[in-house]
Amino acid sequence: MFKAVLLSAMIMSMASSAFALENDTRVFKIDPEIRAEKVHFHNRYGIDLTGDIYFPKGFDASKKYAGLAVAGPFGAVKEQVSGLYAQEMAKAGYVAVAFDPSFTGESGGAVRFIPSPEINTDDFSAAVDFLSVQDYIDPERIGAIGICGWGGIGLNAAAADTRIKAFVASTMYDMSRVSRNGYFDANDSADSRYAMKKAMNDQRTKDYKAGTNARAGGVVDPLPEDAPQFVKDYYAYYKTPRGYHARSVNSNEGWTVTGSLPMINMPMLTDVEEIRSAVMIVHGEKAHSRYMGEDTFKRLKGDNKKLVIVPSASHCDLYDNMEKIPFEEIRAFFAEYLK
Repeated sequence: MFKAVLLSAMIMSMASSAFALENDTRVFKIDPEIRAEKVHFHNRYGIDLTGDIYFPKGFDASKKYAGLAVAGPFGAVKEQVSGLYAQEMAKAGYVAVAFDPSFTGESGGAVRFIPSPEINTDDFSAAVDFLSVQDYIDPERIGAIGICGWGGIGLNAAAADTRIKAFVASTMYDMSRVSRNGYFDANDSADSRYAMKKAMNDQRTKDYKAGTNARAGGVVDPLPEDAPQFVKDYYAYYKTPRGYHARSVNSNEGWTVTGSLPMINMPMLTDVEEIRSAVMIVHGEKAHSRYMGEDTFKRLKGDNKKLVIVPSASHCDLYDNMEKIPFEEIRAFFAEYLK
């Protein structure tokens, strides 16, 4: 009996180690039956991107699979939420690549921790480029998942990239809107935007003189007692063992102070109404970001759109709460539109 148990444990250990990533720093529960490998690809701007690609159990390279590109949240890395989503979709039979966007994580970009509406939108299409040329991927069955800020950025990509046949935005932010107008559009005025732009441009001068880019700080730490609940939720993920990662922008020093300038001046989602591919938007009932997803959903046309509101869920519940993330509905959506 003891020998049988020991042998079983050895087999499980061998299987787990065979599928383990080198220098594995993923923060979520790893499924030892799902193989993940490091991959590298580039966007149109010549920036090298790094991702973790997840393969279904029993993967057969001679077959054709549907592929998914996965990214988010805004300021997170592939070892956090996007990796969890990719792993779950691999369990459902998809080949899914979770990637670090330009300027963050293990991906390239000489200036670090700076967002770009155009380049980051192209990052999603670069992941589609990579998937579409793999022999084991059916290029007509490629979809994408964007979480939090990358829900909006991914939708921006879906508006331009007709190869994305189906897209899921989970707990999405419209980064242009929140950057321009503040939360709940509380600062939506020309005077408010002018003040923000003036402060950031003053910082540009200081950065140029210093030869560095000042950072804005990640999730607030220490946490003020009067912090809004959603800020407390961010802290509970990014600043604790639950989700902290050394490469995560949100877990550490944050984006550059001037990072919001392009988001204000070059808004995304201007062509959402022209998306013809299927779109599902998922939000928590109690999510502070819910209004951004619902307003975007209203702009979508056609009968191939779906809005899912998860009862009692907050914004960050859809990061890693396996009892809240509606993976069954997400799987059913892709099954219908990536046939």
